Amino acid sequence: MEVRTDVAELLRQGLSNAEVGRRTGVHPVEVGEARRALGLPSFYALLPTYEAPPSHREHGTRAKYFVEGCRCAPCRAANRAAAAERSRLLAYGKWHPWVDAEPVRAHLRYLQTCGMGLRAIGAAAGVHRKQLQSIVNGRPELGRGPQKVVRPALAATLLDVQPTLDTLGASTVIPAAGTTRRLQALVAVGWPQTCLAKELGWAPNNLSALIVAPTVMVRTARLVRDLYERLWKVDPLTHGATQIGVSRARKRALQARWAPVAAWDDDAIDDPAAFPDWTGRCGTAEGYRDHYNHHIPVCDPCRQAAMERRRQRADRTQARELRAITHA
Repeated sequence: MEVRTDVAELLRQGLSNAEVGRRTGVHPVEVGEARRALGLPSFYALLPTYEAPPSHREHGTRAKYFVEGCRCAPCRAANRAAAAERSRLLAYGKWHPWVDAEPVRAHLRYLQTCGMGLRAIGAAAGVHRKQLQSIVNGRPELGRGPQKVVRPALAATLLDVQPTLDTLGASTVIPAAGTTRRLQALVAVGWPQTCLAKELGWAPNNLSALIVAPTVMVRTARLVRDLYERLWKVDPLTHGATQIGVSRARKRALQARWAPVAAWDDDAIDDPAAFPDWTGRCGTAEGYRDHYNHHIPVCDPCRQAAMERRRQRADRTQARELRAITHA
């Protein structure tokens, strides 16, 4: 291939294909063919190779390329791949690079009211704390206010973070539904409250107050959760309980209608709106019959289901009587 002298000279000076084309009027594609004919390396290979020092941003990401100015081969490749993907999405009309930051900011503030600091939220989401600071309060030291928009992927990641016993602050006060249900379930399977208090290292009076408390601190909820996981399938007789104590515990739970361990699923025991499934069919009329057949205290969902079935039967009976009177 014959290469024009002016094109060859500019290429040897290290200019890009686009710049050579602008100066000579030759199409950049033809300039690229001339570069290959001359055996010259690509323009990107001639750029200065600056490798940014180690940080929380990994090499091979576009963030490392733009924010820290890293020009190592993996970061350059990531930048080119991201640019190509952006061009493809633009061509299909699917490029939505930003979303409103207000819902994300409101969720972060909600997590803070639950006792989670920005560092804990960042650890749960895999995001650096300073990114969260930019969303919530901005960067006053840089003269920046709170962000108005965020990337969709970051928004989805942060909105997925929910307060749990493992992420909340130890002194945060939460509803005690899961804690009381766990203690009541242990009593229902025969664990005397004195034995449970001993396992926790508490006084029996403190446990008696906790077992019906409306709220509890996170640190206490964690203790009870761990106790429940350790004892729910353990025979209390092997841990110092007497047969009389086991019988009294079960009788106390039966009188108070405390659900046993088998009535609770792990996914529902912490949900205040959930109810125990005593029979395997609770919430249905069949479950109502199972309560009586197995001498189990009738739960509210089964009682409501039975009342609804009686109401339906009464309506059908009334309808039949009206039809009989009409045809008479």
